[in-house]
Amino acid sequence: QVQLVESGGGLVQTGGSLRLSCAVSGRTFSNYVIGWFRQAPGKEREFVASIIWSGSSRYYADSVKGRFAISRVSAKNTVYLQMNTLKTEDTAVYYCAARRYLSSYSQHDYDYWGQGTQVTVSS
Repeated sequence: QVQLVESGGGLVQTGGSLRLSCAVSGRTFSNYVIGWFRQAPGKEREFVASIIWSGSSRYYADSVKGRFAISRVSAKNTVYLQMNTLKTEDTAVYYCAARRYLSSYSQHDYDYWGQGTQVTVSS
């Protein structure tokens, strides 16, 4: 089992920044992929970014490329999502998730999920 706990959400104005954290615990997860997804009201949950825990590969949705950055600090067992130049359309509940080995853009491929953290961007 892998446990994930998100934090860092909040209310921010357009153009502002937030950093989300995903604390990971449980079994050895060196061969896991950690992904960030988001779900806005009335919309499907969508992929935002992912990182291979034991490597350097990172993947981003086109909508966040150049604005968001995913990183991890192994010593803290934590994955971060730095979000800059936020837009109102970034408003959503953000979830981190985990799966083994390969990154995926599909939420259905992830086995473990956190409870989510709300991000609201006001104009």
